[in-house]
Amino acid sequence: MTEDNANQGIPAPEGVSAIIDTDYEIGQNNVDGSVGPFGFDIHNPVFAISGIAVVAFVFFTLALPETAASAFSAMFNFTTKNFDWFLIGAADIVVVFALLLIVSPFGSVRLGGEDAAPDYSYMGWFAMLFAAGMGIGLMFYGVSEPLTHFSTSLGETALGENGLRSDWAPLGAATGNEAEAVRLGMAATIYHWGLHPWAIYAVVALALALFSYNKGLPLTIRSAFYPILGDRVWGWPGHVIDIIAVFATLFGLATSLGLGATQANAGLNELFGMPVNKTSEVILISIITAIALVSVIRGLDGGVKILSEINMGLAGLLAVFTLVVGPTAFLFAFFWDSLVAYVEYLPALANPFGREDVNFSQGWTAFYWAWWISWSPFVGMFIARVSRGRTVREFMICVLLIPSMVCVMWMSIFGGTAIHQVLADGYTGAQEAGLPLQLFKMLGELPLASITSFIGIVLVIVFFVTSSDSGSLVIDTITAGGKVDAPMPQRVFWCLFEGAVAIALLIGGGLAALQSMVISTGLLFTVVLLLMCWCIFRGLQSERAKLK
Repeated sequence: MTEDNANQGIPAPEGVSAIIDTDYEIGQNNVDGSVGPFGFDIHNPVFAISGIAVVAFVFFTLALPETAASAFSAMFNFTTKNFDWFLIGAADIVVVFALLLIVSPFGSVRLGGEDAAPDYSYMGWFAMLFAAGMGIGLMFYGVSEPLTHFSTSLGETALGENGLRSDWAPLGAATGNEAEAVRLGMAATIYHWGLHPWAIYAVVALALALFSYNKGLPLTIRSAFYPILGDRVWGWPGHVIDIIAVFATLFGLATSLGLGATQANAGLNELFGMPVNKTSEVILISIITAIALVSVIRGLDGGVKILSEINMGLAGLLAVFTLVVGPTAFLFAFFWDSLVAYVEYLPALANPFGREDVNFSQGWTAFYWAWWISWSPFVGMFIARVSRGRTVREFMICVLLIPSMVCVMWMSIFGGTAIHQVLADGYTGAQEAGLPLQLFKMLGELPLASITSFIGIVLVIVFFVTSSDSGSLVIDTITAGGKVDAPMPQRVFWCLFEGAVAIALLIGGGLAALQSMVISTGLLFTVVLLLMCWCIFRGLQSERAKLK
């Protein structure tokens, strides 16, 4: 296994490591060959089932858009109303597990063996994991979510005909109390963008890195389940796990790409008058997918890494500009007040049972957790690929705590500026605009609005490209049986179909369809995620025993 991994681009463990002894060889179930000048090396049956299902899905959605839209809506309602407690509770378990790893003796285990050295600098590593993890979402929701939760918290709670709350305020709201509505709104926002999502990413990434770099298994989702399934993981149980991971990744990416397209469309309309409609969004997705193809062909170091670092620089520049020209003193105090409010409200927000704020807990939180979980195979594998050489403690701190703080800072700067415009200046343009347009309406009240809005559009597009590019690399690895150097045409195939799925969902029901598919596939992968925690524990136990 060790020599074979090295041949497939996965370095052998360096120093002491508890390698798993198995007769499985990477690619042993693969089918390879060529069609004209294009080679292929695909896992049988993971690639075939995933590929055929995705093609059939795109065909069904485009051929019967009204039927598809109705089906997507029913799926969303069923999942959020019946399994919100499961999604919220599962995310809580993952956060606790991730935090315990930081302070446990397992934190000293090094990914790749005790003598392994990191492949990337801190700056390059952090830029890649952050750009892959949350780029488009932060651009879309950085202004809109704090404003939305503030506005709903300030309003009154209301009961519908079914006796359930019909308002969208988190918890019990803060009716008429502006200061408390701000605190509750920011606590709810940070809850959705802080520890919980990054813990989900970190756990999946750690499982993949541990069982690949330390145990000598293929870099694919099924490998993490060897402690439970043993060699059966190479059969149908493993096939099912990897297929679920492919579906979750595709629909999670499609949701983000759809959000990115709607926001880019709104920004281009604001600056240049581009029509806001599905045709424009389809054109944007097509153009940006074509750009992503170039990055895919250039590979990890020549494509994703460079774009990620450019994005981080632009995002940092936009944030610093907004902080300096905006209400600077207010924002510094706002950041700390928001953190304190987050800690104060976290137990109630994370409670999975007996919630009265059903619209918030189901329509916001349950959707978010399913979205993050559906992204976790993609982000987790991508983070695993660039995290060899880090200790578990270093890994969890850098993947969990630092990005969480960056997200808090981002939401505080952009959301805080928008809220300050409402409270201090009486400007409600951003508050009253549609979600995709709110960032640009907020920037419009600051100096150099045209320049900053254009930078915002560029950020959305480049985040779009890095997400699509990274997703293509990851799905290709899964459907190639763990090979990280499979033929280029396979990555091109998945890059094209990520765009096709996003287009199909937008046509077949818009953002509601995107949300419906992501929450349905995310629910399936939640079970996989919880089992991963146990597998990580067993894997780290064996590593510690080997080091003693």
